[in-house]
Amino acid sequence: MTLNLLFMTVTFKKKQESFEEAEHNCNVMKHYEQTKTKQQFTTHIY
Repeated sequence: MTLNLLFMTVTFKKKQESFEEAEHNCNVMKHYEQTKTKQQFTTHIY
C-alpha cells in the first residue's frame, strides 16, 4: 500500500516470515494448546 502525503511517500509492506519463524510459531501454538488443555483438565477435577 502506498500513501502520498504532501511531498512524502510512505509505503507499507507486509512482512514475510521465514521458514524458521513459521516453524517456531507453530511450535509455540502447539505448546500453548497443550498448556490450555492441561489447565482445563485440572480445573475440572477440583
